Amino acid sequence: MASVFAMQGFGILFAGVVSFVTLLAFRPLILSNSQNLDYVWRIFIGVDVQGNVEKGEIESEYRIVIQKATWKDFIHHFGQWENGKVLLGTSVTWFAHDVAYYGIGINNAIILEAIGYVKTEDAYQSLFNISVGNIVITLMGTIPGYWFTVFLVDSLEIITKPIPIFSKFWSKCKTTFIVPGEVFPTRYRSTCHGISAASGKLGL
Repeated sequence: MASVFAMQGFGILFAGVVSFVTLLAFRPLILSNSQNLDYVWRIFIGVDVQGNVEKGEIESEYRIVIQKATWKDFIHHFGQWENGKVLLGTSVTWFAHDVAYYGIGINNAIILEAIGYVKTEDAYQSLFNISVGNIVITLMGTIPGYWFTVFLVDSLEIITKPIPIFSKFWSKCKTTFIVPGEVFPTRYRSTCHGISAASGKLGL
């Protein structure tokens, strides 16, 4: 399960490479007229969406589905503290993680500045710095963090002092999406995973 989620890192890297290559291709046009940045934006979005309009829309990460169980069964099962505390635990931890994770995302500019890729007055150079900086962050933090989790999630817990460039790394060393897929009875698993993920989205 962790390896499936880890593939997101390569998707993030691909997006960074597309923006980098597109900026280089349009450099002369952008330097002559910054309005030509509009072409870069359109190409970037077009490549990522690949003609599928639905991919361009924000969709819920999970659907809440009851499998072979009724709501009455669900409420009865999780109405017991022994079972309810597990659902509460996966929901609260996912919420807490997303508060921290998206907080890092919002402050991405601070991370980029800390590693030397700052915005400038020049529109092209500013976007170029951001593209390169995001590729660096992805290669040094996001992808290694995902795969560190894949190989060591069952055997290692680490608490460390945060360092800007490694904040993305540690944010990927998580089990929020793994635990809900393992701790609930099969008939409630998809529903509980959806509830836990939805709780995380409240942390946005």
